[in-house]
Amino acid sequence: MIISIPLIVIGIIVGILGVIFHLQGQSIVGPKSSFMYSNPDWITYGIQITIAGIIITISGIILKVIRRY
Repeated sequence: MIISIPLIVIGIIVGILGVIFHLQGQSIVGPKSSFMYSNPDWITYGIQITIAGIIITISGIILKVIRRY
């Protein structure tokens, strides 16, 4: 079973969501009625989620390269 492609896709989606959460915490994106809007906790949560997405994406890329050989 090829798991590298789904890992890459999931990692990219998680990374994008992390960026959106980070921007909502900084009051740049989103409705003012959101609990994330202008909340400093979500600035750090967004960064952590983005880093997790990057790690998942890199893992998928590494698995794809390893499977090639």
